[in-house]
Amino acid sequence: MSLSHERVREDVADVLSEQPAEISDDENLLDRGLDSIRVMSLVERWRAAGVSTTFIELAEQPTVAAWWRLISDRMEDGGR
Repeated sequence: MSLSHERVREDVADVLSEQPAEISDDENLLDRGLDSIRVMSLVERWRAAGVSTTFIELAEQPTVAAWWRLISDRMEDGGR
């Protein structure tokens, strides 16, 4: 399973029980209600898709745009 920018947004929307179109790329997701348990569920989803990341990496820059940059870089590096 491959990740895309839109898939990252959809996964975030899913854990927040919102529509993907409601979440902007540069919005602070912690302000939107994303908590540590939800962040960890995203880490696990994306690891299952073959991209290794950590809670700390995601918590440092909690936006869809920052997460997509991190994930796309990891995909180019073969997952890590």
